Amino acid sequence: MAESKSHYVYGMHAVQAVLEREPELVSRVWIENSRRDAKAKKLLQLAHDANIKPERVKTDVLNKLVGENANHQGVIALSKDVPAGNEKDLKQLIDNLDIPPFLLILDGVQDPHNLGACLRTADAAGVHAVIAPKDKASGLTAVVRKVACGAAETVPFIQVTNLARTMRDLQQTGIWMIGTSLDTEQDIYQADLSGPLALVLGAEGKGLRRLTAENCDALVKLPMLGTVQSLNVSVSAGVCLYEAVRQRLPKNN
Repeated sequence: MAESKSHYVYGMHAVQAVLEREPELVSRVWIENSRRDAKAKKLLQLAHDANIKPERVKTDVLNKLVGENANHQGVIALSKDVPAGNEKDLKQLIDNLDIPPFLLILDGVQDPHNLGACLRTADAAGVHAVIAPKDKASGLTAVVRKVACGAAETVPFIQVTNLARTMRDLQQTGIWMIGTSLDTEQDIYQADLSGPLALVLGAEGKGLRRLTAENCDALVKLPMLGTVQSLNVSVSAGVCLYEAVRQRLPKNN
């Protein structure tokens, strides 16, 4: 087995999340000299609990590690890579669920900021896994982890070789594929999102690829009432996921 590579995790939420959930992966922590606030103290305690001695450094040291444009918030950790899950992991995850699956499929989202935002919303909405193709799509980069604010460590991220085949395999288990498209009459508020579900969203500016759309059980759109013709994929994901959450919540009599 190849030796695990390491990457920088930066930003208060992202570093705290990896120290809380996967401390065994972290080998070093750097924190800015001036950070003495409550959040910094909690992070320092987490590092000590993981037998890691945090290194107090100047801002320029942090900037050299991840770049001056990275919003590191005065804290960086060095962590081993956790590889994304694969088709086998996805099958095991589905088999172990005792409630209807709730999945988010992203068809070729390449912007790491968008992927990070989608992961963060997926975590908030209770999504069981986020699925994406291996090729021509963003993986779990440092930027993704920063934007996700810890969600990259909580939501299983599955990368598959053949997205259309994975969708068909999921359909065989009874999971309904609902894709988003501008070329349909049904809006999302008319769709039943209460059962076993995978919401399928396309890449920035391109939407779903033809084969992906053809493997959806239904296509829906978001009502666009102004002059804007489309929304950022992470915004669309938020709207769609929370409409599903609304429908899936227990109804009060």
